[in-house]
Amino acid sequence: MPTLLIVHHSPSRSMQTLLAQVVAGANDEDVQAGTAVEVVVRPALDATADDVLGADGYVLGTTANFGYMSGALKHFFDSTFLAVGGALDPTGAPADGGGETAGRPYGLWLHGRYDLTGAERSVQSIVGALDWRQGYDVLGVLGPVDDAALEAAYALGATIAALLTD
Repeated sequence: MPTLLIVHHSPSRSMQTLLAQVVAGANDEDVQAGTAVEVVVRPALDATADDVLGADGYVLGTTANFGYMSGALKHFFDSTFLAVGGALDPTGAPADGGGETAGRPYGLWLHGRYDLTGAERSVQSIVGALDWRQGYDVLGVLGPVDDAALEAAYALGATIAALLTD
């Protein structure tokens, strides 16, 4: 059974609401009707390299803080990057390759009040070094979470889960 790992930092009501929609989408009965997908949800501070290695796809959720991803998601990457096959070149920059998890699909959602640009760029640079394959457009939500954001979060979870059933 394929596994979808959802790693998130959801300290606010807005992030918790988006997380609930992503999880609901991943568990959509139409998606689960074919090849069932195990959906594993981990707070970023609890997710491990074993979680990453055991998953076939990923959905990441983070707040945008001071132009960067949350410290919790940064900690997740710091503590798993090398163990899951990420590599750095002699200058300390991410090297090509991606290791064991290369090519696996991922999705990303972000929530912030002012600007998501730096947070998105920071996550994309790390998943790029892991050579993960973007499976859905980045969902960026500024300010209040509206119905369109809820629908998009559901679609994000459903789409990444569906990619694992092919």
